[in-house]
Amino acid sequence: MSSPSPYQLDAWPRRERRAVAVLPYAMLALSAVLTVFIRDSKQESFLLDLALCGLAAVWMLCLYTLVPTWRERPAVRAVFFTGLIAIMTVLVIRDPWFGFFTFTGYFFAVSIPPGRWRLLAVAAVAVLTGTSQAGGFSTAAAGRVGLIVYLGCVLVNLVVAGAFTWFGWVSYAQNVRRAQMVKELSEANRRLEATLAENAGLHEQLLTQAREAGILDERQRMAREIHDTLAQGLAGIITQLQAAEQASDDPAERRRHLEAATRLARDSLTEARRSVDELRPEPLEQARLAGALRGVAERWSALNAIPVQVTTTGAERTLRPETEFALLRTAQEALANVAKHADATRVGLTLSYMDEEVVLDVRDDGRGFDPALAGREPAYVGVVAAADGGDEVRFGGAGSGDSWQAGNGHDPAPPGGFGLVAMRQRIEGVSGTLQVESEPGGGTAISACVPVRPTGNSA
Repeated sequence: MSSPSPYQLDAWPRRERRAVAVLPYAMLALSAVLTVFIRDSKQESFLLDLALCGLAAVWMLCLYTLVPTWRERPAVRAVFFTGLIAIMTVLVIRDPWFGFFTFTGYFFAVSIPPGRWRLLAVAAVAVLTGTSQAGGFSTAAAGRVGLIVYLGCVLVNLVVAGAFTWFGWVSYAQNVRRAQMVKELSEANRRLEATLAENAGLHEQLLTQAREAGILDERQRMAREIHDTLAQGLAGIITQLQAAEQASDDPAERRRHLEAATRLARDSLTEARRSVDELRPEPLEQARLAGALRGVAERWSALNAIPVQVTTTGAERTLRPETEFALLRTAQEALANVAKHADATRVGLTLSYMDEEVVLDVRDDGRGFDPALAGREPAYVGVVAAADGGDEVRFGGAGSGDSWQAGNGHDPAPPGGFGLVAMRQRIEGVSGTLQVESEPGGGTAISACVPVRPTGNSA
């Protein structure tokens, strides 16, 4: 968008251009008519006066009106104004009433750029106008009084014309500054609009990314919760039901396994409901982390007939809820892996409170595995039917390697897939680290270390 001209900010220059186009010719015509009447009444010739009027008209028409571009050329403009002042001077000397025409010289003078040349042009017109008002140059030669009248008229015109020229000059400078400010403001508005449009696009992108991140986080949370509640519960239920089927000759043993399966189903259902509502696990609602781990270990030991030694070191204290939640779920997943894969005879669980971190260690003396084969992230969690008729609990997509077949004499697969991935995600989600050490035949050790900021007093 082009910036406005300073003249576009003031209505007077537009009127000035219209006046320059019409008024000088009208005043020249009026003066010529007066000359004809006055000189004819005095029986004097007016041909020279009319010739001078015609010269003035042709001069303005050719050098100003018909070719507007010549007005912008300094040399042409100087020649035009000098010639016009000379013609006006001759007319005023011959007939003072040509003052009606000479005052229109101001319109041509103000078209000159501001500066000393404009002031000189205005002064020349003011002198001619004052001379005509005083009755011509003859008044100055008529005596002392005539000289005073003449000088008074010229001085008044000079002061008035100079004052108007000065204020016009100031107004012009203000218009120029105003036009520059409008231009800068328009440019600033344009840049602001561009910035706002860019910010709107970035805001929309951030909203989209935040929405997608929220959806992904919720999916991962639900996947972990399904794995930690339903999947582990279903695996335990299948184990107990198959054990009950194999103990058909011992009613008491069979009843024990069925009761354990029922208890697992109830516990899994409760935990699933709490996960959907994003509530803390029930063990953490009833005790601190150390006590909750003892309760989980005792129930797991009773269910799987494997002794668990729980040890707490350091000053026990309340941690952030998300830290306690992550460590509890990690312990549950580690114990579930021991039951599914390790074939261990004993398990050790140690919770160590330190000054700036808390460490959870879970160790077993089971068969171990190769950590390089574990940790592949799955695509789903489900229960499928094995080819030989047994129930296979599978965590992950095809080829994930994280499956465990209950019964039928099959060897368990290494505890990889979503189990280790879920543990690692939970611990890293609270700025911690998870380390897994294992080797075939050498047992497994899982260590979760989390930096802590205590939320309560030490126990």
